[in-house]
Amino acid sequence: MAQLFLFLFLIGVFIYGMALLRLGLFNLSAHSLKLWLTKLTDTPWKGLLAGIVITCILQSSSAVMVITIGLISARLLTFPQSIGIILGTNIGTTLTTVLITFDLERFLIPLAICGAILILTGKRKLRSIGLIIFGIAAVFTSMGGFEHLAGPLSSIGFVNNLLLSLDDSYLYSILTGTFITAIIQSSTATTGIVMGFLTNGVVHLDTGIAIMLGSNIGTCVTAFIASIGAGREARLSAYAHIWLNIIGVIVFYPFIGLLSSIGLQLASEADTQLAHIGVLFNVISSLLILPFATSFGKLIMRVHGRK
Repeated sequence: MAQLFLFLFLIGVFIYGMALLRLGLFNLSAHSLKLWLTKLTDTPWKGLLAGIVITCILQSSSAVMVITIGLISARLLTFPQSIGIILGTNIGTTLTTVLITFDLERFLIPLAICGAILILTGKRKLRSIGLIIFGIAAVFTSMGGFEHLAGPLSSIGFVNNLLLSLDDSYLYSILTGTFITAIIQSSTATTGIVMGFLTNGVVHLDTGIAIMLGSNIGTCVTAFIASIGAGREARLSAYAHIWLNIIGVIVFYPFIGLLSSIGLQLASEADTQLAHIGVLFNVISSLLILPFATSFGKLIMRVHGRK
């Protein structure tokens, strides 16, 4: 059971590291990010590009969605403008999953020390840079922990039974990814955990892909909570976020096996394979929906407009 508690602790470290990274990046670029969202989203294509860039900067699709909903609530953005942003955040967030596959183990202690020193300085910019560096160290440390604990955890009876049931059902794996992400409020953390199990050979790639698909749905919870009490258009944006991700998962569900085969051709390491498939899934699903963004927005208004 000690391994299980350590695993839960590492999840907290991962989320904390992501929060520090996001805070540091936001402190350095908050004003310009909001300006981009309000000025460069008059068409779905521009919204897509703005969503990609800002999500890459903040390393969190949920954070961008919360900012977007806040701007809609303040009437600086409209619901139709948010459709492109949503599609862009789905692509931009894949950068994080690619980054966490890098091997930085030998640099983690120097990074943590450097980040801590900068955080203790009184200057705002240096402190923000320190938050970024320390956050990176925390994220990669927890990733290494996930990988090392995957084997011992799989020997625990109920964990082994859970993993076996996931390998037997794509639907169950998707639901698990949705549930875990809704609880820990981070699709990146869910994917990072899965990468640890994949690298250790505890789960198969197709199971990891199914869990990753589910995490795209689970991450919608943050935006939905943020939309409560924020007004009609903000609520419509949250509904659009949910439906866009559900539709993407439904479309790709029959092709999980094919995606797994493609992943095996794209990279030799299991975690990198999953990261590449995440990029492929989000890019294709967003580009498929983008030409119909305006029509999709009208459909959401028709279905949820009166609620």
